[in-house]
Amino acid sequence: MQEAKKLSMPLTNEEKTTVYPILFVIGFVHLLNDALQSVVPAMFPILQGSMALTFTQIGLIGFALNFTSSLMQPLVGMYTDKRPSPYALPIGLCFSFIGIVGIALANSYWLIIVSVLLIGIGSATFHPEGSRVAYMAAGNKRGLAQSIYQVGGNSGQALAPLIAAIILIPFGQRGALSFTVVAGLAIILLLYIAKWYSNEIKNVRTVSIKKKSHSNNTETNKKHKKIIVFSILLLIFLVFARSWFHAGITSFYAFYIINEYGLTITEAQIYIFIFLATGAVGTFFGGPLADRYGKRNIILLSMLGSAPLALLLPFVGPFTAYILIGIIGFIILSSFSVTVVYAQELVPGKIGTVSGLIVGLAFGMGAVGSVALGWLADLIGLTNTIIFAACLPFIGLLTFFLPSDEKVKEIHH
Repeated sequence: MQEAKKLSMPLTNEEKTTVYPILFVIGFVHLLNDALQSVVPAMFPILQGSMALTFTQIGLIGFALNFTSSLMQPLVGMYTDKRPSPYALPIGLCFSFIGIVGIALANSYWLIIVSVLLIGIGSATFHPEGSRVAYMAAGNKRGLAQSIYQVGGNSGQALAPLIAAIILIPFGQRGALSFTVVAGLAIILLLYIAKWYSNEIKNVRTVSIKKKSHSNNTETNKKHKKIIVFSILLLIFLVFARSWFHAGITSFYAFYIINEYGLTITEAQIYIFIFLATGAVGTFFGGPLADRYGKRNIILLSMLGSAPLALLLPFVGPFTAYILIGIIGFIILSSFSVTVVYAQELVPGKIGTVSGLIVGLAFGMGAVGSVALGWLADLIGLTNTIIFAACLPFIGLLTFFLPSDEKVKEIHH
């Protein structure tokens, strides 16, 4: 319990150096974990053909994955905030390993569902604790640390189209067995991370108790608590909007350009790959930029900077769209890691919980957004739905209501 209290207090980052080996390893494992997750949607066409699944059944597989991998993250984070669990990281990936074997060998629909749930549980366990590891290894470069960690995940997601084309389509359902190598490598690396994490719990230095009791003004504390709660809720809403826009591009933009430009499915996937790849680059650069220019400023820039370009996207030609979608991906996902760090600094005692809320719950709502946008496309047409999705970044105007970085520091000091 004493260890949990130590980790629930802000670390004295000024006294710590950035542990780059740990950051690069946890970032690489994040790539491996999200690549494992990407196997599931990449297998949808294969499973539909081999098991004659309906679109409803495929939708339920997707829901099972997103429910466990995203919506469970805040619960995992709340538990590990109270009881830090270094070896939950490799144990969680063991669930993913079993799930990958299951989905490769499954001969029934319900075995597919169980296998996907196991993959989701492994991912839900990894993300909050992985984010905590990045926080602990950050030193005074929290933006850069989260960028290194999050860019791994974004890169893993960007691999999905390549996974489908190179491995799964030629080899079919059994091709998923090759990803047991990926899961095994992740488990080995996480054993190394868990050992460092355990030692860090023992050696962690905490802020003195004087700092904890620095402010005894009840009215001031109540005011600060209201600001924190409002800011977290607004931040989650902003990530909802970004996730819904992300879902609109990754789920429906390909259908739009196939209809508008007469492209093949393979040609349309190139646009999605460009969006995800440049988004991964933007995620990396967003953290260091936030360390220098402020986290709220980068969140604001990422939403409003991409908004006019997103609104222009449905009305340009196929060549211009290549350039435009790359720029949009870079700008809007530059705040991906920044929102996590901003939330962690708002509530420094709940690293796992806020990471689960921002990365898990909020990003998981992107899957819900995909369903909502699909319903909207049936209702008002694909073109109008793409235009609607393109307007979502304008919600970034609400960022002005978030407290500045200086105000956040003032609240906790």
